[in-house]
Amino acid sequence: MKLKNICVVKLRQFLFPILTSAGLLASFGFVRAADPAFWSWAQTPPMGWNSWDGFATTVTEAQTRAHVDVMAQKLHQYGWEYIVVDIQWYEPLANSFDYRKDAKLEMDEWGRLVPATNKFPSAIGGKGFKPLADYIHSLGLKFGVHLMRGILRQAVAAKTPIKGTSYTAADIADTKSLCFWNGDMYGVDMSKPGAQEYYNSVFEMFASWGLDFVKVDDLSAPYHKAEIEGIRKAIDHTGRAIVFSTSPGATPVSEGAHIRTHANMWRISGDFWDNWPQLFSQFDRLRDWTPFRAPGHFPDADMLPLGVLQMGKNKTHYSRDEQFTLMSLWSIARSPLMIGADLTKLDDFTLSLLTNDEVITVNQNSSNNRELFHRDGFYGWVADVPGSADKYLALFNTRAKPGELSADRAIFQSPPISRRTPERGMKIDEDVTGASKLFLVVDDGRGGNGGEDIVWSEPTLITTNGSIKLSQK
Repeated sequence: MKLKNICVVKLRQFLFPILTSAGLLASFGFVRAADPAFWSWAQTPPMGWNSWDGFATTVTEAQTRAHVDVMAQKLHQYGWEYIVVDIQWYEPLANSFDYRKDAKLEMDEWGRLVPATNKFPSAIGGKGFKPLADYIHSLGLKFGVHLMRGILRQAVAAKTPIKGTSYTAADIADTKSLCFWNGDMYGVDMSKPGAQEYYNSVFEMFASWGLDFVKVDDLSAPYHKAEIEGIRKAIDHTGRAIVFSTSPGATPVSEGAHIRTHANMWRISGDFWDNWPQLFSQFDRLRDWTPFRAPGHFPDADMLPLGVLQMGKNKTHYSRDEQFTLMSLWSIARSPLMIGADLTKLDDFTLSLLTNDEVITVNQNSSNNRELFHRDGFYGWVADVPGSADKYLALFNTRAKPGELSADRAIFQSPPISRRTPERGMKIDEDVTGASKLFLVVDDGRGGNGGEDIVWSEPTLITTNGSIKLSQK
């Protein structure tokens, strides 16, 4: 074994890839006769852009095309290729990170979601996403969309027919199978006649539009095995290579053998955002999924919340060191790489992260990726360089700086809080007499997709001189 070009990087960065003297090697991977055919559609982790982090439910065709142009000009040469339009592309009035209750959605006569034409005007006349897909393909890129599990509630109410059958949406809906964070859909009871035909019709439409990728939400946590299998059959039925991603997480590791034979990528956590506790928690998650990581099927650590986010309101809260850690961990663990940034507002540093061909090579061209050690806040990951005895090595220092907070010093620590928690919160009433500093800290409870938005509600200090509302300080 040869280890070369080692340099020490402090804080939360990692040792950049150890390169072989022969340079970067050709991509490896082959498909054995017994492997599912769809593994060959994503032999390396998919790389692209997803609209959610930057635009939530509001993304438009004009914004999408602008991102297509940036990717084609600045990123495609480094391997970035997928453009993915996320949730609510079918709701004309969606305008935030929230979902409007009982929103009227655009659907066709078969109860299938279609683009809202005020957002995607090229879809006028029943063209769907085909004109946009054609433009994306003309630049050598690939196109994908987000889809919610199940069938539209408004289609069930209207008893719309299922294409090619005598059944209706009401015949196949499982009205007790609900998504707790989005009210658009009912689950599909796959044991009912017409259920598979419904999913077949949805993906036949997607294939006719020219889709290359689909992210199906409300599928992994809880784990909806029957609908995962139905979607797999529907994709295969089209005859088109559509990469299948499941969301959100945490996908149960106990279902690893099942999910890898049905999807190309699956989420290992809830929605991932730009704070250190969430990033730190991904180390153990990525390690736990190691037995199920291989060409064609990849545990997905979620999007890269870098650059300008949230409709231009924020720039990533990650420090530069944490951004190095993010890109390094995702690469050495071979997670799919999906950019969340507004690509039209890329700064030089963010662009340098996304175009570091040595780090991307580790993600795209390595094998046997695994945690080497973990002790005292130090992590080591290693991977094989295909066709060589050389290794890629990543070293991370996650230890707190002197003076940083640690959980064992807290005077109060709640259990994990989520949208399922009664009143969605926890009351705190503690005596802090004599303290000179007070810290309120939110950490990642690793509870799956239970809700990630945290608000302190009227934190108040009661003193001998009266009360002080911290929200006013």
